[in-house]
Amino acid sequence: MNLVSIRVITDDVARLVAFYERATGLHATWATEDFAELPTPSGTLAIGSTRTVPLFAPGSARPADNRSVIIEFLVDDVDAVHRNLTGFVADFVKEPTTMPWGNRALLFRDPDGNLVNFFTPVTPAAVEKFAGVAR
Repeated sequence: MNLVSIRVITDDVARLVAFYERATGLHATWATEDFAELPTPSGTLAIGSTRTVPLFAPGSARPADNRSVIIEFLVDDVDAVHRNLTGFVADFVKEPTTMPWGNRALLFRDPDGNLVNFFTPVTPAAVEKFAGVAR
């Protein structure tokens, strides 16, 4: 089994896609005005409109209502990313900090309030853990 994507539901697909394109440097592929994907070498961030929710089950997902999931991206230099995003990201939750498990992490919220973590492994164990993951 492989995790292939995380989907975020939003009322404003264009705004959220533009945010993630700028924050990640990735380019979105649009299927319709209600659905876009930002592919990475190891998985895809999908962004769908609230208009797509009834296709699954009416009321099964609500936009801007997440308080339990963190969308995470492995980056080469989290401090450089932080400098690049300063002035663009409105809500930094945690400035770059080295976590007990060996990653240097930057935590912020996207325009819908979803938590996003950009991290760089910095300890030998963390570097080894992510050695085979494409960035």
